[in-house]
Amino acid sequence: QVQLVESGGGLVQPGGSLRLSCAVSGTIFSIYAMGWYRQAPGKQRELVAVSSNSGSTNYADSVKGRFTISRDNAKNTVYLQMNSLKPEDTAVYYCNAGYPGITMWGQGTQVTVSS
Repeated sequence: QVQLVESGGGLVQPGGSLRLSCAVSGTIFSIYAMGWYRQAPGKQRELVAVSSNSGSTNYADSVKGRFTISRDNAKNTVYLQMNSLKPEDTAVYYCNAGYPGITMWGQGTQVTVSS
């Protein structure tokens, strides 16, 4: 059974940092493109960052220069380092694994940026 389990969310003050992790089990992690999405209350889910299976990355304009996605194929884990957090980054963050014809989601982890 394939599982994506996120961790690392929480409450942080504006300007602070968090690192999210997504551990993948039950499949061959290295073949998947891995992404982080987020959904704020009343808004649609949006792409935050993606790492292809070759390691190339792309970011939403709103997080460029602040967030970094990385992956460790040996640990079957993808990370999202989030720096200089803003209140508008508050959302549930979801991990996604993608392969032609396949897409899988984690359960989400809450990130709240507030003073």
